[in-house]
Amino acid sequence: MVDQKEAPVTEVDLANLDESYAASEVTDNDYDSIPDGRYQALVERVELTRTGKGDPMLKWMLRVTGPTHQGRVLFRYNVLTQENMTHIKKDLYACGLELGKISELPAHLERLLDLRLEVTKKTKGDFEAVYINKRIRTDGGGSDDKPGGTGGTAAGKPSGKARQALAKF
Repeated sequence: MVDQKEAPVTEVDLANLDESYAASEVTDNDYDSIPDGRYQALVERVELTRTGKGDPMLKWMLRVTGPTHQGRVLFRYNVLTQENMTHIKKDLYACGLELGKISELPAHLERLLDLRLEVTKKTKGDFEAVYINKRIRTDGGGSDDKPGGTGGTAAGKPSGKARQALAKF
């Protein structure tokens, strides 16, 4: 018996939704692009993936916490090539993650979760980019205050949504 979660989706599966699809109205996008500027954001998700060409890539999902557009999401992508090592190292250092070798990154990804960052969003033509400026340290003296801190609970585990996101990978 095939596990339902692994079975491919077929036309028959989708046929039950045809009526609902036909009745749905298309509206304008509710979310315009976030304007260029500086924002505070929480690292909600970070994963190693690949580009369409197959290059390794670090993909960041950043949840905006202020000063405006709270709750909106920005994405940062670091393609891991020899030409881009300076940029990825700068981003990791800004987050307090100082690695001896880039090959150590997979073992330390969860240390990036729940970090508070200041980021800048810039648009040039149709291209939107997000840059990590610096880590925002909290006044509470928690683990987020130390470079290389876990950014999670006192036990070193990611907390809340970050733990749930990491569990999916």
